[in-house]
Amino acid sequence: MMMISSSVPDVTFWAERGGLLLKQARHAASMKQSALASVSGTSRTTLSAYEHGRKSPTLETAGRILDAAGFRLVLEPKIEFTAGIADGRRFFVPSRLPRLAAAQALGAVWLHGTAYDLADRDQRREAYTVLLREGDPEQLLDHVDGVLLVELWDDLVLPAAVRSGWLPLVEEARGVRTCG
Repeated sequence: MMMISSSVPDVTFWAERGGLLLKQARHAASMKQSALASVSGTSRTTLSAYEHGRKSPTLETAGRILDAAGFRLVLEPKIEFTAGIADGRRFFVPSRLPRLAAAQALGAVWLHGTAYDLADRDQRREAYTVLLREGDPEQLLDHVDGVLLVELWDDLVLPAAVRSGWLPLVEEARGVRTCG
């Protein structure tokens, strides 16, 4: 299998990404810039500069702003993907099983013109079969929950290459030790 590598983003990328994160937190909290700035101990113009990527807050400041909006700054493992080929199609395997929020894991997904209700086990099995065989990294991160995948694993009908690519992750989640 081939590793999908990504280049290291520049400072502008991180300033814009951080600004978007602060803006999303503020919107989710239904707060105006002036209100969030006030309760987080910064000025509205500085918060605006952060949100638009013109300035970058320190980690302490970003944490304080997010906290004031009702969020926490947390460490989340990065997931990278390896590509493989099965039945002439490219498939992707993550470096670790993703975990999704319940609403996302049990939501709906459209694949090839078909809607799947991921809260329904049979429909989730069908959707996961399609996703593991053909899904791109973004689709996998958006719709495949590691715990739900492990629960369904024995019922999934997958090409041998796809199954062998994902199997170490499933075994690790199940606590299976491999010799080697």
